[in-house]
Amino acid sequence: MGKTEPQKSAPKKYLVTGGAGYVGSVVAQHLLEAGHEVTVLDNLSTGFREGVPAGAAFVEGDIRDAAKWLDASYDAVLHFAAFSQVGESVAKPEKYWANNVGGTMELLAAMRAADVRTLVFSSTAATYGEPVNTPITETDPTAPTSPYGASKLAVDHMITGEAHAHGLAAVSLRYFNVAGAYGDCGERHDPESHLIPLVLQVAQGRREAISIYGDDYPTPDGTCVRDYIHVADLAEAHLLAVGAARPGEHLICNLGNGNGFSVREVVETVRQVTGHPIPEVVAPRRGGDPAVLVASARTARERLGWNPSRTDLAGIVADAWKFAQARQEGQA
Repeated sequence: MGKTEPQKSAPKKYLVTGGAGYVGSVVAQHLLEAGHEVTVLDNLSTGFREGVPAGAAFVEGDIRDAAKWLDASYDAVLHFAAFSQVGESVAKPEKYWANNVGGTMELLAAMRAADVRTLVFSSTAATYGEPVNTPITETDPTAPTSPYGASKLAVDHMITGEAHAHGLAAVSLRYFNVAGAYGDCGERHDPESHLIPLVLQVAQGRREAISIYGDDYPTPDGTCVRDYIHVADLAEAHLLAVGAARPGEHLICNLGNGNGFSVREVVETVRQVTGHPIPEVVAPRRGGDPAVLVASARTARERLGWNPSRTDLAGIVADAWKFAQARQEGQA
């Protein structure tokens, strides 16, 4: 299948739910740069108003209320409005079922009523749980180990039913560790839980040391290996997915580089990029942390025409570092 070129398509109108968050804001920015009209819907419970790209219309509201204003003028919905903290989902599963599953059910109903029949869903590798194979493919078993992963898998099943019963054109993108930044859009999580921004906080003097949870895994240096994908590569996949969506089909694609980097490799790369010492403290393993999580993105390459171009770890860290510094100085 030839590569889709979304930047050359006629201007369209898109709703980006959760577009004030990290990934959603970068996708919204890419859509705007491709000449499209964008409305961001976000209740700002985890997103940031300043994260909404200039040029996008903004509605502060909940996806459960989308029926109040979603109409047939929209060509598609790109859906990022979900809670995503694994640990919190274990402590408060009801929060994740209500928002991630219940909210998406209401969104699908609103789309059906408005006759908006194309959806790109931000799914997750957490749907797989402990991997059976490496790299992970879309046909591998799904056995999520947290309510967060289970909620995303439930939505994937929901979307499949919607596509088969009502002709929805849908693509779910399951991704692994997203990192980097794109212009003024980057990670603003509070509290932060992702490795690269946490290590950068050490470089900024905002954190004394980085905790390495287990150094006795069956990997080359004993620390966990993860597949890191640049957020801009991820955004480009979402634009391609809109063009690849077909009525009555729910396509599921993994997104990743296909190569993993260990925790210690990430820490050492941050040292090299920032020029700062990064003290590290070895802590006990965390429950449910697989030794290796790496994706096969073959389906995305074949069906979407997607080829990540920002696969160098140092480049990913450098973009994240630039954003972190700008944010610390009040420029982002």
